[in-house]
Amino acid sequence: MLEEPSNNSEKLPRGVGLLGGGIVGSGWAAKYILHGVNVRLYDPDRGAANRVQKTLAAARRAYRGLTFSPLPREGSLTLVASLVEAVRDVELVQESAPERSDLKLQLIAETSRAAAPETLIASSSSSVPPSLIQEMARYPERVLVGHPYNPVYLLPLVEVCGGKLTDPGAVNRTAEIYRSVCMRPLIRKESDGFIAKRLHEAVLREALWMVHDGVATAQEIDDSVRLSFGLRNPIFGPIQDYRITGAEQDARKAMQDLCRSIELRSSKLSDGPELTDEFLNKLAMQSDEQMAAMGGTDIEQARDDCIVRILRGLRRGNQGAGEVIARLEDQIVQRAPLVANSSCPFRMPSMEIPTSWMDFDGHITERRFLQLCGSANEYLHRHLGIDQEYRVTHGDFYTLETHLSHLTELHAGNFVDVCTQVLGVDEKRLHVFHVIKRRGIDKPVATVEQMLIHVSAETGRSAPMQSKVHERLRDMLKLHSVLPRPTHVFARVLSG
Repeated sequence: MLEEPSNNSEKLPRGVGLLGGGIVGSGWAAKYILHGVNVRLYDPDRGAANRVQKTLAAARRAYRGLTFSPLPREGSLTLVASLVEAVRDVELVQESAPERSDLKLQLIAETSRAAAPETLIASSSSSVPPSLIQEMARYPERVLVGHPYNPVYLLPLVEVCGGKLTDPGAVNRTAEIYRSVCMRPLIRKESDGFIAKRLHEAVLREALWMVHDGVATAQEIDDSVRLSFGLRNPIFGPIQDYRITGAEQDARKAMQDLCRSIELRSSKLSDGPELTDEFLNKLAMQSDEQMAAMGGTDIEQARDDCIVRILRGLRRGNQGAGEVIARLEDQIVQRAPLVANSSCPFRMPSMEIPTSWMDFDGHITERRFLQLCGSANEYLHRHLGIDQEYRVTHGDFYTLETHLSHLTELHAGNFVDVCTQVLGVDEKRLHVFHVIKRRGIDKPVATVEQMLIHVSAETGRSAPMQSKVHERLRDMLKLHSVLPRPTHVFARVLSG
């Protein structure tokens, strides 16, 4: 069963120990660190440290494009020299060693002896079942499998599966830890393989047959997926996708038609083609042609950028995996300290200006100043209780009028604070003033004054905000009204 997200912010683990710093292990490291969790990592491979740092840099870049909310303070990364050090004083140990059953059993057994009795032990295994993994463990009841998908720091699914001796409480607590870093745990019973992996392999097997038989080239197969059902599946899974895109609305009739249509097709899903030299040479040649066509593109960076754009698109409609971005932003707000004092009435967490925000002259573009204020408004609204549920039920604030004053320059790499002062509130309108400053410098970079209007989710027209939100804003107005009135306020905004 897919665990539904909770409205409450799940408690982060006090620490996570990672065994293995390969593609999956470094992905886990980046995921936890960027959510503020301290990580202890053990990998005897000398190249592991560089690999983890490279993955962490890629994850930072992806997250900065994923959300406009400032990222939380990062957790620490400690590279240790032994398994014993990695599992000391952590709540969860995640094993991500190479896919060899003998190695995994040995590591899990050593971990079970070295870690505290209450420590959870999860394997990222994609083929070794949890009942086998836990055979040599001292405390098999806390051993399970948590199988993620690459890149771990971006793809939210993790299939969680206990073995015959696993305590259900250990499964539930592990799922809570995964949810705390915006993963979506799919808790399921032990079986051969994993759902997403088996589905992916089925598509790959059929693709290999088509290349083998000369039915299609590798390029044609990739194009056919990414330009057709691959665009629908991020919103609907393959079964629901068929139901929605088909004309038949009766569920049983639709599924009957689906099964019959598959029976009539010339699929070869049962076995893969024989890996002869001729076939492997043909497959390799076509793959090389595809890579050459991409020129000098950084493949992993291009992949991450595409995933980020898809997730942000899904975020706008809160559909599919897009809801994890909403959860990420909720957690950022909930875990950030609320700042309110005479010098900065309400401040969102500091953020670093990315290079992508610069124009051809190296200056931040005007729309990015407005984007910063949009993030500040979003941060303020979430502290007022305006979340996705509120927007669907009651409505949201929309910008009615904006006045932007440029005072000095802002460059890539600068850390900025946005301080927000509430200047006026009535049942439908909110008057705010944003001051954008570089960290450590008193002189503002820019000021932005805005009049926001509350719009009903039902009618799409201006309407009173919910009474609790209105009360909170009035309380905030009382606190902010004793502060000096900003010098750049345009009086005519108030008459809007």
